[in-house]
Amino acid sequence: MNKRDLTLEQLLVLQSEMRHAEKSLALAYFMLLGGHLGVHRFYLKRYVSGTIQLILFLAATFSYFTAAAFSGVDEVLNAPAIIFLVIMLLTGLALFIWIIVDLFIMPRMVREWNEAREAEIIRKLTGPRQS
Repeated sequence: MNKRDLTLEQLLVLQSEMRHAEKSLALAYFMLLGGHLGVHRFYLKRYVSGTIQLILFLAATFSYFTAAAFSGVDEVLNAPAIIFLVIMLLTGLALFIWIIVDLFIMPRMVREWNEAREAEIIRKLTGPRQS
């Protein structure tokens, strides 16, 4: 059923339900400031990709501090420190590219979320009437 086919009462219920369920693009972009933690993806209920972004961030952070611990304060970089720096750079670069891509696909992710919630609510509203 289409949104135009709803009664006035159903439209009011839809509007009320959407106010609680819809996601804000502005808030999603604000959360992207903490994008290295995957917060914006958790907000959009994309738990798997949010968790992967969080793991990439933690791996980069762990690698950075481990490399610092291996190299010491006054010493030249040794092999383990270089390995951890390379891991940090690779995970950090992957995360950076992913966040840049998210800057451009964020409107689509929010729109898809909102459209899916609206369709779900319309299905619930029209379900009993169609039976």
